[in-house]
Amino acid sequence: MAGGTEKFGHSDVDGYGFKRTEDFDYKDYEEFMSQYLSVLARRASRWKDIVGTDESSVSKSSKVKRFCRKGIPNEHRAMVWMSVTNADVSLRQNTGLYEKYINEKLEPKVEESIKLDIHRTFPDNIYFADIQDPQAMRRPLKHVLTAIARKNTRIGYCQGMNFLAGLLLLAIQNEEKVFWLMDTVINKILPDFYGPDMLALKAEQELLGEVVKWKLPDVHAHLEELSVQWCLIGMKWFICLYADVMPVETVLRIWDCLFLEGPKILLRVALTLIKLNREKILACRTFPEAVDLFRDLVKDPSTLHCHTFLESIFKETGSFPESKIKKLREECIERVKKDS
Repeated sequence: MAGGTEKFGHSDVDGYGFKRTEDFDYKDYEEFMSQYLSVLARRASRWKDIVGTDESSVSKSSKVKRFCRKGIPNEHRAMVWMSVTNADVSLRQNTGLYEKYINEKLEPKVEESIKLDIHRTFPDNIYFADIQDPQAMRRPLKHVLTAIARKNTRIGYCQGMNFLAGLLLLAIQNEEKVFWLMDTVINKILPDFYGPDMLALKAEQELLGEVVKWKLPDVHAHLEELSVQWCLIGMKWFICLYADVMPVETVLRIWDCLFLEGPKILLRVALTLIKLNREKILACRTFPEAVDLFRDLVKDPSTLHCHTFLESIFKETGSFPESKIKKLREECIERVKKDS
């Protein structure tokens, strides 16, 4: 499988196997890639100093954080993701556990949910097509989701996990590593995002509303006037961590930051999309018009230019004090608990 940046031009399939739409702007993409490839070359040479000669792990530091924000080269991405999340530790300490999980039976209801969602996962991707191909991803996807459900019996299987696992498989191409990374995301980076009540996921959408109220009060007031609820805006963005709604290279760049810095990155991305489209949002006059606009925000041309977009999620959103975000998040969690 080619990496996402290894081929570009007029192919009808990108480097990750996604079929391009009929209205795909090849000219804009070629201009972007001609610049982005030089960025990648510079970043790759600088990452060599961090990963060292054995290229087996990296340690969290301000330098690694800065480098992750500027993008992890494809050849180091799996190792860096595993290192900064400590998923590599889980992998080393639990030899054979993944194989055990994929061979255990699931509850029929959970098994059926996984089976249904496997067929819904990236239908426009050639590697998830229903073909007998040695590089096909449906079997590894089933293995990963089965193992996740077996290990996390309280959660079982949850909507959105299929897209997270699917894109991780395309990026990492090692199902056991994908399992341990995904398990770490579910239990440590985004605890309670996935589960029967989706408490943290619902609270994070409410938190997005509070952040918009803080950073863009006019937009917040306008959406309140139109009775637009934040769950209508943020659910699909957050549940799949943007995997099913934004260009794949941009999503991977978002994950470079998310896996190191946590859910605050999801908020930065959402706030940036809103801020870049502020005038369009304020021009909406009805509830349906606003909802339709938010559905299209993730398709904004700016999201294709992943390097510029990732720079903007830090420049456009300004300071995000951890103490303030934590306080607001706790308030949102309590609010969601009371409403449920």
